[in-house]
Amino acid sequence: MRISEAIAQRIINLCNINNISINRLAILSGQTQSTVQSIVNGKSKNPKILSIVRICDSLKITLDEFFKDDLFKDIDIEL
Repeated sequence: MRISEAIAQRIINLCNINNISINRLAILSGQTQSTVQSIVNGKSKNPKILSIVRICDSLKITLDEFFKDDLFKDIDIEL
């Protein structure tokens, strides 16, 4: 799995855990729906760390908690 795919899946999983939609996550994180949607849909192959930080802040988790998931084990390095 590529890192962008793992990030997208982690966001989807966190939305499911928190029972919120992608649109609601965008509002909570102060980002446009299109920004969050492009990360989740895979259009954004290299999501900005600031976008992920904002998502983490809105979900009240740390970056460490975000990336400390089995999805990020054995990921393919995108060059």
